[in-house]
Amino acid sequence: MAKLPGGDKALRRLKSLNSRSAVKRVGAAVYAAADIIRVEAALSISEGAVSGKGHVASSPGQPPNYNSGALADGIIVREVGELECDVVATADHSLPLEFGTSKMAERPFMRPAAAKGRPVAERLVARALKDEFRSK
Repeated sequence: MAKLPGGDKALRRLKSLNSRSAVKRVGAAVYAAADIIRVEAALSISEGAVSGKGHVASSPGQPPNYNSGALADGIIVREVGELECDVVATADHSLPLEFGTSKMAERPFMRPAAAKGRPVAERLVARALKDEFRSK
């Protein structure tokens, strides 16, 4: 789970607003931010890949190439709380691909997606927080 800089302070301030609508609006921004990372991970798998008979495995260190679609389709956003979401890869082979094994080099797709999507996600949540604090 990625932590936003200043997130704890903003969370305390948001909770002090004691407004269901504020929590709902910021929660929607948190979900949208997580979805940006989900889409980025799925796109990194499907870019330039050939599935089926012509499938070629990706190079070590590169995101896995699309094959059956189970990996990309299994990346989901899971709401953990009102203001917290996790982006999760549910396919059985996602963990060995992300971190590698003793016999296979890693082919990360979640960590690069989080790094690439993080600035946009942070701005989205920060904008929602700023708008909410201004309206009070």
